[in-house]
Amino acid sequence: MRSAKCAESGREATENLRKPAGATRESSPGFPLKLRRPHDRNLARIQDGGTGVRSRLALLHHGGDRTRLLGCQCHVTHTMAESLFQASRQRQGKVMTAAAGSAGRAAVPLLLCALLAPGGGYVLDDSDGLGLEFDGVGAVSGGGATSRLLVNYPEPYRSEILDYLFKPNFGASLHILKVEIGGDGQTTDGTEPSHMHYELDENYFRGYEWWLMKEAKKRNPDIILIGLPWSFPGWLGKGFNWPYVNLHLTAYYVVSWIMGAKHYHDLDIDYIGIWNERSFDISYIKVLRKMLNYQGLQHVKIIASDNLWEPISAAMLLDTELLKVIDVIGAHYPGTHSVKEAKLTGKKLWSSEDFSTPNDDVGAGCWARILNQNYVNGYMTSTIAWNLVASYYDNLPYERCGLMTAQEPWSGHYIVESPIWVSAHTTQFTQPGWYYLKTVGHLEKGGSYVALTDGLGNLTIIVETMSRRQSECIRPILPYFNVSKQFATFFLKGSFSEIPELQVWYTKLGKSSERYLFKQLDSLWLRDSDGKFTLELQEDELFTLTTLTTGRKGSYPLPPKSQPFPCTYTDDFDDDYPYFSEAPNFADQTGVFEYYTNIEDSGEHRFTLRQVLNQRPITWAADASNTISIIGDYKWVICPLACWMASLCGITPMYCSRRMAGLRLELTPLNLHNLTTFTWKLHANTEHHRKLFGYPFFLFGFDSEPILVLMDQYMGLWRLKIMSKWGE
Repeated sequence: MRSAKCAESGREATENLRKPAGATRESSPGFPLKLRRPHDRNLARIQDGGTGVRSRLALLHHGGDRTRLLGCQCHVTHTMAESLFQASRQRQGKVMTAAAGSAGRAAVPLLLCALLAPGGGYVLDDSDGLGLEFDGVGAVSGGGATSRLLVNYPEPYRSEILDYLFKPNFGASLHILKVEIGGDGQTTDGTEPSHMHYELDENYFRGYEWWLMKEAKKRNPDIILIGLPWSFPGWLGKGFNWPYVNLHLTAYYVVSWIMGAKHYHDLDIDYIGIWNERSFDISYIKVLRKMLNYQGLQHVKIIASDNLWEPISAAMLLDTELLKVIDVIGAHYPGTHSVKEAKLTGKKLWSSEDFSTPNDDVGAGCWARILNQNYVNGYMTSTIAWNLVASYYDNLPYERCGLMTAQEPWSGHYIVESPIWVSAHTTQFTQPGWYYLKTVGHLEKGGSYVALTDGLGNLTIIVETMSRRQSECIRPILPYFNVSKQFATFFLKGSFSEIPELQVWYTKLGKSSERYLFKQLDSLWLRDSDGKFTLELQEDELFTLTTLTTGRKGSYPLPPKSQPFPCTYTDDFDDDYPYFSEAPNFADQTGVFEYYTNIEDSGEHRFTLRQVLNQRPITWAADASNTISIIGDYKWVICPLACWMASLCGITPMYCSRRMAGLRLELTPLNLHNLTTFTWKLHANTEHHRKLFGYPFFLFGFDSEPILVLMDQYMGLWRLKIMSKWGE
């Protein structure tokens, strides 16, 4: 009799699930469905209906490396539950219902457990079609010079870093690589060289972005490549700090970069941008599209405008030709929200630059939250992090804001930071071309969930419960919200109702004692569960549940220990055929310093490092009045230094100095002859100083020539740098 009542309650509960009482839908056609299930009134009747059923929740616990799935059966004792748990560990999920003993008790569906869960219920269903196409997760190299030190790493460490970033089913497994089209200007952490310093100059081997794209393609042939200019060489402006003076000339410059990528490196660029976070020109976008088509590059799609949603969205709605030529609207740091006008265009919406946050656990929480909620809130189908890898000197702007850190090529040390493993929760179990389900949304007590499918039976569910304090991005300001412990019950419907098993991957951010990064738990067996399971969720957790079995937390032996920049460092630039145009460990901040071979000198000064620009670029940031390249440790106090300088004009050609965070120490040669070698030793705390124009200075001499040293002390931070004037 009790078994009959139990079964009857189960059937009634099934009917209630099919038509959730009071469930509300917040969706528009083609956009995700947010389903919130209110507390079911049948709970009290099921609990007090005299059935004598002692049900247990189908809870997913994290405990060490195991997943505990407790079956929902009539009269399940603690011992029986433990035996079921052991069966799950041995992947013998068929005993989940048979363990209760009788056919009557086995007939009680796991649905009863779902209805007894004190949290919300969430349906994942493809019966009414799918949501939007997923376009991938990626990262930016550039904007600027953020990968500068990576190329100097010795093997095997350089390849290991690249594997963590790009290798499928290993680490971040990125789908997209977006690179800066070097324009010779300062673009945040340095300058990247242009392929055309001058109008008749073309060189498709400058810089390191070509190399990086090839390394990414080597690991993932399907990776999507995007190019975007930040600055432009000065000749395009014809005397103005503006790239749209001659629209066809600028379009030719950009298209030549795309064609050079294919001709010299066999790289197919998939998307091209306009001008990073600066004004767009409607006529230029149209000219660019026509020139791309004329050159047979119809496959290259245009993203605009890599700034805000407006005014580009409104402009597209008012101009049918512009609407036609733009393929993707890309916004930066959208705060997980898009705008009505952008949605009305019917174009793909991307967060084409996001994150930009230090890569500690708070940064990882930021990344986890926006990867889900950019779609849940704003229908953005791609999110791209700035930046790919923090491979630039500490104490430059936005230090350690990459997905991982690699800024010590001299030691080989690097750090696989937590955002790498947060990325893996999405990237290893989805691919561009998959589709979001319509049934995605927010969890009742904070957090969000998305689900994606390849349309071939595979399903990936990503659930995050990032708290505000653990997920605040550097921008924009994050409104207050609350996340608390909850039970979330998921119901697999449509083609997913017969899925027998889900792989489970888990991350917990925060306290080191509770911290887990991309840990595989035991599989969740769904046989005889009617496609239902419940998760117990705490704050700052990230779950991926997937039918794919290819996930992997890749690893290498620990890299060498961190070491400061070497106290003794020499470089004679003696390289007939350098692989890269820039000397190792020099990080250009204004202007471009390249290897140069003086064919008229067969002596020790045949090979040099030369600043090659003779005019200011079209700037993106506030470039310094002099060209600058830095090297070394900003914490240096004592700096023995030897320099050889050459002047093309016979006047003051170069400065050697240390500067960082506003502190400036300049060593300025006065009346320097054409070729001079000199050595000096400085100490920050020397007592021998005078003042010149309010600044402390030191006077040194060599070969009867004085050197003027200016100090502008701020926070006690110095860095060695070389400087020259434009065109010298």
